[in-house]
Amino acid sequence: MQIFRGFHHPGIAPACALTIGNFDGVHRGHQAMLALLMAEARQRGLPGCVLTFEPHPRDYFAQIARKPELAPARIGTLRDKLAELAACGVDQAVVLRFNASLAALTPQAFIDRVLAAGLGARYVLVGDDFRFGARRAGDYAMLDAAGQQQGFDVARMMSYEVHGLRVSSTAVREALAAGRMDEVQALLGHPYAISGHVIRGRKLGRALGASQPGREDGFRTLNLHFRHWKPAASGIFVVRVHGLAEQPLPGVANLGVRPSLDPNDVNGGRVLLETHCLQWPAHLGAEGGYGRIVRVELLHRLHEERRYASLEALTAGIAQDCDAARAFFAGRAPA
Repeated sequence: MQIFRGFHHPGIAPACALTIGNFDGVHRGHQAMLALLMAEARQRGLPGCVLTFEPHPRDYFAQIARKPELAPARIGTLRDKLAELAACGVDQAVVLRFNASLAALTPQAFIDRVLAAGLGARYVLVGDDFRFGARRAGDYAMLDAAGQQQGFDVARMMSYEVHGLRVSSTAVREALAAGRMDEVQALLGHPYAISGHVIRGRKLGRALGASQPGREDGFRTLNLHFRHWKPAASGIFVVRVHGLAEQPLPGVANLGVRPSLDPNDVNGGRVLLETHCLQWPAHLGAEGGYGRIVRVELLHRLHEERRYASLEALTAGIAQDCDAARAFFAGRAPA
């Protein structure tokens, strides 16, 4: 899949079959829409294109209003969104920066400048609740009328349901916030996962518990930066790690801001996914994880983030979480 930041690039196809949206989480409703898009694209001999936005428009308006509580929790990072779009067979993704200029475009200007002149849309597929343009004044009827005048087809896909539940990014966010990971998997069609480069931290995990028998290496962690300040999920999870060995590795992970540690440490209060593999691959050595791209599947939430009174209490808590993760993989209900 080709990825473009904006549409002023010579490599963008001169014409395309297009769908538009934020695609946070790329859930089963999105997947069904993308399958329909690509079927139409192939029938018409056109590349299938997704137009998406960064930041999320609601992030932008929350910042302008200085009301961060209005920003939606983020299901996935841009990296993971683009990876999911590629897995759905999309030919090209165009990421538009959502800023004041884009927010001010009237619906007709959006059609003329972005869809027609910018992307050469010949077929446009949208959801049943699609709105566009300044103040969300544009709707499906307006887009369909413009298509008839300007020579592109417009189609609408109705809501997608699983067991009577409307599949939406909002539903995924609510399930993640509550830690209902089985429901999240049903909505996404696969386990919820976060990927990225392993970055360096304080190496505190290696010191925790190192004096205990069998814990000479402490609790070594793989640190991934979740590049949004408001993740939809948080807490301590049983996980599976891909990218370190031929087979995925079982582990336990903390997703959040680490309330037991100093927010002014080397991680600067950033949202991190810190994963401890229950069995560290010997071939990697002590430093072998850094710089690798890994994908961490969050399978089961053990509990919310906790503030421990001391490093000793933190060590005991991590050890207990590791035992609970082993029980999960052994098929027993974690305590």
